[in-house]
Amino acid sequence: MSASSRRPPLEILGRRWLAGAQGWADRAAWRGYAFELLMFGIKQGWACLFGGLLLVLIVATFLWWPEDLGVARYDALVVGAVAIQAGMLIFKLESWEEARVILLFHIAGTFMELFKTAHGSWVYPEASVLRIGDVPLFSGFMYAAVGSYIARVQRIFHIRVRDYPPVWMTGVLAAAIYLNFFLHHWLPDVRGALFLMAGVLFGRGWCWFTPDRRRRAMPLLAGYALVALFIWLAENIGTLARAWTYPGQAAGWQPVSLDKLGSWFLLMIISIVLVSLVHRPEVEPRSPRRIRAHGS
Repeated sequence: MSASSRRPPLEILGRRWLAGAQGWADRAAWRGYAFELLMFGIKQGWACLFGGLLLVLIVATFLWWPEDLGVARYDALVVGAVAIQAGMLIFKLESWEEARVILLFHIAGTFMELFKTAHGSWVYPEASVLRIGDVPLFSGFMYAAVGSYIARVQRIFHIRVRDYPPVWMTGVLAAAIYLNFFLHHWLPDVRGALFLMAGVLFGRGWCWFTPDRRRRAMPLLAGYALVALFIWLAENIGTLARAWTYPGQAAGWQPVSLDKLGSWFLLMIISIVLVSLVHRPEVEPRSPRRIRAHGS
């Protein structure tokens, strides 16, 4: 079976469009840079397809969900999230290997949700049937969406790394971060030390990626911080749509505290480590070449 026959139909159509658009971009230098920026945005959107569709569902049900329908909005979000995940597999947008590691995100996230809601860190204000305790089941899919993005973005951008720390060290750091999310309720919060450890381990690392045809580079920590920023922005949209609320939002919505950026940055470390169980970090050659292939 050829490589092209294994590609999803949407990707085949995208490649055909890309071939024509690149001809336009090659006619002037400014067009090339503009098209590369456009492709970066398109590929990022494609990588976060799971999370983007889930966020659309959250906002749409907040704006238009009929109260007399007889089905709770949160329950509909569970069904919608399952449908999105099924579609990702049916249309070969995720592999079964990736789905298994994304399931780990779901389980780890749901466990954290149960603990955090019990301690009042945030609440789900609407009633539902499909839930465990105070946690509606759609919440685990929000963590799964992060895992889906991390897995897909590595393939779509052909991400390779240099000076990546030993995997076992990243595993120790990820475990410490996860435990601190729980233990800081009783013990001193050591996230400052965890940020320092992340800086020591990943500070020398760089990632290479392909927005269009040229390889570009970025410090690993900068990449993690940018992803954390966009998750924080999505979190603001999610709380505005009352998918969940923080204590400070009980009387009315207000932006999520910037302190949450640090939490999302640390979650990124956990995410990278979990995905490395499926996609081991690959090393960028010392003489990067121009790459003609596009996200597979």
